[in-house]
Amino acid sequence: MQKAEFEAEAARLAAAAADRGVTIRLLGALAFAYRCPDHTYLQDALGRVYTDIDFAGYGKQAREIQRFFAEQGFAEDAGIYAESQGTRLIFEHPATGLHVDVFLDGLEFCHTVEWRDRLAIDPVTIPLAELLLQKMQIVRINEKDLIDTIMLLLEHPVTEDDDAGVDAAFVARVCAKDWGWWRTLTMNLEKVRQMAASYPQLSDADKARVSDRVRAMEDRIEAEPKGRGWRLRAKVGDRK
Repeated sequence: MQKAEFEAEAARLAAAAADRGVTIRLLGALAFAYRCPDHTYLQDALGRVYTDIDFAGYGKQAREIQRFFAEQGFAEDAGIYAESQGTRLIFEHPATGLHVDVFLDGLEFCHTVEWRDRLAIDPVTIPLAELLLQKMQIVRINEKDLIDTIMLLLEHPVTEDDDAGVDAAFVARVCAKDWGWWRTLTMNLEKVRQMAASYPQLSDADKARVSDRVRAMEDRIEAEPKGRGWRLRAKVGDRK
């Protein structure tokens, strides 16, 4: 499938699921392309291609999601749901070979990005704050993940809610609960700033915008009150 075909099929599946009362939302590279249309040239410059479609869903709708994809002609890898302890579903279309992952209630990698009760914020993708967290959780982050984050910060302001931009208050609360999350996220925000400053595809104005929005996110995270447990963990630092 070509890039445009992936994008069209992802949007079609999300809309068809909504018509049946099933909540699925895009995450990953396709979600960044959808939410950052003015800056997809940065993905294109890296030669990014889509190999599958990743969705977020609710665990309480697992059976409905399974029925929906069966209706769409997909075959399920039946063992994955049990092996993942109910956190993941995998489907493949026998005619097109299209592979679809559905992550239920959250995405676990270096840290956990949860989206319980938050998928109604946008009709197509997970919220912008969770898109940021999805990338910023990666300890050994690579260029494509940094570029996706740069796209996000170029396209959307840092705000105090989900309505107008990337909800820095939500991100700050995640970091205030978990020192490890704070450490990884703030480390990666600095990498975003550094890459943007040296990236030849960006204008000086773009570089300044990314730097300003990284700083706004850092300031909001710093301002969020931290509990005693967080402060005790911070004293141990990277030794643990």
